[in-house]
Amino acid sequence: MICDSLQTKSRIFATASGYGKFKGIWEFPSGKIEPGKTPQQALVRELKEELATIEYDYHEFHLSMDCFWCEVIEEDLILL
Repeated sequence: MICDSLQTKSRIFATASGYGKFKGIWEFPSGKIEPGKTPQQALVRELKEELATIEYDYHEFHLSMDCFWCEVIEEDLILL
C-alpha cells in the first residue's frame, strides 16, 4: 500500500483491479482469522506473507506479488 505518511497514514492510495473476475473491485491485502487463532496471530501470519513474494493460483490466472509499504515524500500523489 502507498500512504501519505508512515507516521499518520491519513490517506492510503489504492487502485481497483483492471481485469478478470475481480475487475473494478477495490482490494487491500488482508486475511481471514483461521479457526482457533487470534486476530494477533492472523496479523503475524499476514505480515509474514505480505513481506514475501506471494504466489497463488486463481482459476483465471496465476498471481505473483511482492508487497511493500511506500511513502510519498515530495509532491502530492494524484491517481489517474
